[in-house]
Amino acid sequence: MPVITQQRRLGTGTASMEVSALGFGLMGMNYHRGYHPDKDAMIKLARQAVERGVTLFDTAETYGPFINEELAGEALSPFRSKIFITTKFGFNYVGNTVTGVNSSPKRIREMTEASLKRLRVDVIELLYQHRIDPTVPIEEVAGTVKDLIKEGKVKRFGLCEVGADTIRKAHAVQPVTAIQSEYHLMWREPEKEVLPVCKELGIGFVPYSPVNRGFLTGSINEYTPFDSGNDNRNILPRFTPEAIRNNLKIVEELHKFGRTRGMTATQVALGWLLQKATWMVPIPGTTKLSHLEENLRTVDFSFSSEEWNELETVVAAIPITGARYPASEQKQVESK
Repeated sequence: MPVITQQRRLGTGTASMEVSALGFGLMGMNYHRGYHPDKDAMIKLARQAVERGVTLFDTAETYGPFINEELAGEALSPFRSKIFITTKFGFNYVGNTVTGVNSSPKRIREMTEASLKRLRVDVIELLYQHRIDPTVPIEEVAGTVKDLIKEGKVKRFGLCEVGADTIRKAHAVQPVTAIQSEYHLMWREPEKEVLPVCKELGIGFVPYSPVNRGFLTGSINEYTPFDSGNDNRNILPRFTPEAIRNNLKIVEELHKFGRTRGMTATQVALGWLLQKATWMVPIPGTTKLSHLEENLRTVDFSFSSEEWNELETVVAAIPITGARYPASEQKQVESK
């Protein structure tokens, strides 16, 4: 049984947190990834991750909405003193339907109280703004979270899918522990401005979708079906049959790199991220114990920067087919 012992630090000073080198993204356990296994099986898997040394678990109120936080709370409440559960705010709802972004101080406070109950915790270890609200200045958002920290309801502050200017403005009000954004061999946009400012300010970086929603594992081809009702890959431009067929050239390079080194394509994709910075903690998700253990074994591999640079140079030369998100959602994830 692989056990992850390598630790990494997100943030600096009183805003820092020391966590396992790989975290666990819980979203796909009961939201956005098509078929979902039995709830009890997912609770068992989350607890098996704890047994294997994982200490960083990621969820959000909008996953479901609400059901993923509830799952996290039920699964992980026995381990409160050993782990960190991070969650996110930033949306409005009518019932269980998202009606837009909302980071007003009132909404942040309402969400915090509700998330504390769903997660079954006394304090939220790290609270992210999930998406920018253009109607609320980021300084006001950071100030609200700062007040929640003073009140003992939140310990740390984070941001998702933001640009360098936003990070600086927020950090000046309340030290930011981590930035969470999509980052992998097929999406390297954070390298332009976000990663440099994180390094400068001592802010951790948490890549979500580190294997591009399963694509970089090599388990998806143009004939893979995606549930039209429960799997958001069904509407993502990079997951059309044509895009998959063209982009498999990238997966072939990962297989080629890993074949002579005893690594799977998944481990190559995660390993590339881990060697980028010691303050970077990817959060791959899975519903299978075998995949969890495969992910955790990645930390046992070590190769020269020259080898990794060679891989990323080869991959960067391959044109990518399809946008990251549909046009209707793109504005929510564009850097501000």
